[in-house]
Amino acid sequence: MRKLFFVFLLCSTLTKAQVLKSPEVKDGDGPYPQLIIRGVTLINGTGAPPIGPVDIVVKQNRIINIATVGYPGVPINEARRPKLEPGGKELNCTGLYLLPGFVDMHGHIGGGQAPNAEYVFKLWMAHGVTTVRDPSAGNGLDWVLEHKAKSLANKITAPRIFAYTAFGQGAKEPIVTADQARAWVIDNKNKGADGIKFFGAAPEVMDAALRKNKDLGLRSACHHAQMNVAQWNVLHSARAGLTSMEHWYGLPEALFTNQTVQNFALDYNYQNEMHRFGDAGTLWKQAAPPFSDHWNKVMNELLALNFTLDPTFNIYEANRDLHRARRAEWHEDYTLPSLWAFYQPSKISHGSYWHSWGTEQEVQWRENYRLWMTFVNEYKNRGGRVTTGSDSGFIYQLYGFAYIRELELLREAGFHPIEVIRSATLYGAQALGVDKDLGSVEVGKLADFVIVEENPLANLQTLYGTGAIKLTDDNKVVRAGGVKFTVKDGIVYDAKKLLADVKKIVDEEKRKAGFTLKQPGVE
Repeated sequence: MRKLFFVFLLCSTLTKAQVLKSPEVKDGDGPYPQLIIRGVTLINGTGAPPIGPVDIVVKQNRIINIATVGYPGVPINEARRPKLEPGGKELNCTGLYLLPGFVDMHGHIGGGQAPNAEYVFKLWMAHGVTTVRDPSAGNGLDWVLEHKAKSLANKITAPRIFAYTAFGQGAKEPIVTADQARAWVIDNKNKGADGIKFFGAAPEVMDAALRKNKDLGLRSACHHAQMNVAQWNVLHSARAGLTSMEHWYGLPEALFTNQTVQNFALDYNYQNEMHRFGDAGTLWKQAAPPFSDHWNKVMNELLALNFTLDPTFNIYEANRDLHRARRAEWHEDYTLPSLWAFYQPSKISHGSYWHSWGTEQEVQWRENYRLWMTFVNEYKNRGGRVTTGSDSGFIYQLYGFAYIRELELLREAGFHPIEVIRSATLYGAQALGVDKDLGSVEVGKLADFVIVEENPLANLQTLYGTGAIKLTDDNKVVRAGGVKFTVKDGIVYDAKKLLADVKKIVDEEKRKAGFTLKQPGVE
């Protein structure tokens, strides 16, 4: 179990003393007795195609009407539109696109490398993320529950939060028996956690904890770390009641046919992250080939168990193109000095394993992605649930921006853009067990929306806070897009203002530190 605690400390953001509280400042407007969003084209998150223009009527925080009010290119008959009531608010969104609020299924709320919670929350909200699952509650469960309550009451500008503690977090001693595991799981629910994130443990401990967690009605996630995966892979977890897996860990191991352990280099040391992630780039090639009998058997069993894949493609993208990840244009304006320092090559900082990373590692990882994406796309094609998570704050991936990159990578994997949006919205809500209220724009659901000026289905890059480069008809280069409004709980936030607030935070930190962003190794 000590190995589990080590993995948790390595992979989480457990820096409670360093994380600042978000100020209780209300940045948005509303909620209103009535809010009517006029004239939008709706992408509702269910997999349905866009439709518009529509007027969406919200009372306080519930959608009460979605009215089709005309046809594209034809003047709207005002008599057909829902009427504004006294005290109501109209938001003219003619020509804009409206989607459900995004769900980030893997969102760590900062840490020593990004200790300002307001910074993290506003980066998410500026990119339309209205719901976040915090996997491991790295700032401490009490801290996360406090901010969850403040977000639900809209006392802070933040997504709604689901707190998944790391298995064993807060235990007085290592958990080494099934009875200890069950007792901890019961205590975890009593403390108010929404679920558990596992990293691995002895099989009898994992089995007991997962089954008890399922009996109690809580959900779960797992990063099947290499130190335990030879004994307990994703199939074992899913059979015992795990509801979702993170990253790729544990899945290739379930697909082995000619071996029982990863083909580790003989000088491999798990404490050396260059070894850990370098060797991982060959892992999918060791698994059963796509569409083979064993590959199909594993997939079909996971499908039958209603299991969720949360791949977080973006967080490992630097492995296949380090230059792209570290030169992303948003780093200059929106990455904190402390976060940039954390990203630099290091033998200590988690995910900063660029000891000697180059062509050979990137070529291996590109093939790794091809095989990984093939499984994920086919899982979706057969009716499986795939969600979107970012795991930002590591490996040159920045909150909010990395979430949009995750959408792009699902598109690369073979998802239709409408399927991408469904993964980012409805499927996330289903995985959290809150799809009765969230995840799609339907009558009766909560008023969580993303409103954008450009069609995101035509170009997902228009969802980035920095927008997408576009040449106008009169030969001017402009930036198109960026989220215009994020609506959470019926409260309307100016997304571009939130992003400007983030830049002010970064500028102030740069001023205090005398910081100039430089690439690694540059004096």
